[in-house]
Amino acid sequence: MGLPKFSTSAVPWRIACRLRPWPMLFAIFAFATCGGYSGGLRLSVDCANKTESDLSIDVAFAYPFRLHQVTFEVPTCEGKERQKVSLIGDSSSSAEFFVTVAVFAFLYSLAATVVYIFFQNKYRENNRGPLIDFIVTVVFSFLWLVGSSAWAKGLSDVKVATDPKEVLLLMSACKQPSNKCTAVHSPVMSSLNTSVVFGFLNFILWAGNIWFVFKETGWHSSSQRYLSDPMEKHSSSYNRGGYNQDSYGSSSGYNQQASLGPSSDEFGQQSAAPASFTNQM
Repeated sequence: MGLPKFSTSAVPWRIACRLRPWPMLFAIFAFATCGGYSGGLRLSVDCANKTESDLSIDVAFAYPFRLHQVTFEVPTCEGKERQKVSLIGDSSSSAEFFVTVAVFAFLYSLAATVVYIFFQNKYRENNRGPLIDFIVTVVFSFLWLVGSSAWAKGLSDVKVATDPKEVLLLMSACKQPSNKCTAVHSPVMSSLNTSVVFGFLNFILWAGNIWFVFKETGWHSSSQRYLSDPMEKHSSSYNRGGYNQDSYGSSSGYNQQASLGPSSDEFGQQSAAPASFTNQM
């Protein structure tokens, strides 16, 4: 009793393309490292009059990085009056777009995995599933490229706006040489840098999946059929041409032998005629 045949040649790339374990995992890391960020910096203003000094000024900010809405108060070193300062910049659009792409990419990868495992027949019905999957994969590849590039630029702006040296320039007390302004600690941006890296890794993964998804569509099979038909016609016409040449060559060779002269039997009959004539003489 024979076992059913199972082709394993297409399994690896189908698993990598349909189950999408890495795109789902990298999408989680992308929106978690960006959307869950919160950081801050600490400044110190040492006035000439020590009673007016403030040696611990905390400035906190977080996703979605609407920095112009982050305000804090600092001493002016001119009595008890305090100055209200706000950070500069707004990177919320690029950050929110990046996180949105990551969330929807994760949800689509999860849905595609469920469909591929439990609804394989529906997926391949009328070739609609592979075509939709191909189009969505191309769209997400483009969105990952745009979102990662935009967020990389937005993160650069966030780093400049939250640089303690830049923030100290916004304080009036720090413009007076008698006062001493210093940065106690700077914000930690390692997780935000990681989010940009995962963003571009997601772009590479989704762009790499385009070819594997394309092989599932009817466009790939039709293009292969279109390329194979002319080759088959060319090979069949070549075989017919070779057969005719062989037959032609054999027939021409036979005619050439016939045209060279009489056969041995005919030659014997011709030589027998003079011999009989001499006998009569």
